Amino acid sequence: MGLVNTVDMLGHAERHSYAVGAFNIINLEFLNGILEAAERMRSPVILNIAEVHFPYVNIEQITPAITYMADNVCVPVVLNLDHGLSIETVVRAIRCGFSSVMYDASKKSLEQNIEETRLVVKMAHAVGVSVEAELGRVGGAEGGGKARARREFFTNPDEAERFVEETGVDALAVAVGNAHGFYDGTPELDFDLIATLRRRTGIPLVLHGGSGIPDDDFRRAVSLGIRKINFFTEMSKLAADRVRELIRASDDYLLHDLVLEAKNRIREVVMERIRVFGSENAWMRSITTSRM
Repeated sequence: MGLVNTVDMLGHAERHSYAVGAFNIINLEFLNGILEAAERMRSPVILNIAEVHFPYVNIEQITPAITYMADNVCVPVVLNLDHGLSIETVVRAIRCGFSSVMYDASKKSLEQNIEETRLVVKMAHAVGVSVEAELGRVGGAEGGGKARARREFFTNPDEAERFVEETGVDALAVAVGNAHGFYDGTPELDFDLIATLRRRTGIPLVLHGGSGIPDDDFRRAVSLGIRKINFFTEMSKLAADRVRELIRASDDYLLHDLVLEAKNRIREVVMERIRVFGSENAWMRSITTSRM
């Protein structure tokens, strides 16, 4: 179906009350595993490439492969820059052909975050690329490690309403008890805050730090307006666990055997997340509705 931007994809998710999984890729095995899962589940999908993962993946090299594969799958695909930390990185992603970018100035002052995000929005929208930003501070580390959300960094509804109005962003990543990496203890999402932020901003909300959040909490968050869920650390760990099991079981496995098993495990994990997020067969709902 080809690449689309998040405006169209998350708009569909809003109309049909589900969330789209955004899964990070660092090589072709991640890419193939994620897209195989999306096709099997007939689910739209977002492919994230985070700036923190640039040491593992060259976006100029992998983007042509992603574009080719997106053109040849039966579900819509977004290619999204995840946590772009500079204007230069955003420009690089757009030039490569990304259909969406996330610009993360959440560690800067509100005024500076607004100013810089407004510039990114103006630039990206001019070429049909959607923009996600972050307000509040999710915290943790996308590379793993233990993390705990800190309430003083939760997204402020008054600031969120102003931020969306003055920047024109298409989606907003919020801090509501979530954190990147693995959680130190059980995460406790602030569901009242999610509902308030959705009402005050009027745009799709994004939940980063999906690894370790209980399934029922995901479902409740989706019911309150979360439309995009980022998920990487647990997916990567479970694939690594599969490889470790094989190595312990036999010395006969070669690298290509391990790579294939890692890809298959990624596919399994993504399929399960798609079920929880409610996007299984999602794109078929609009077809069914149009025939009624």
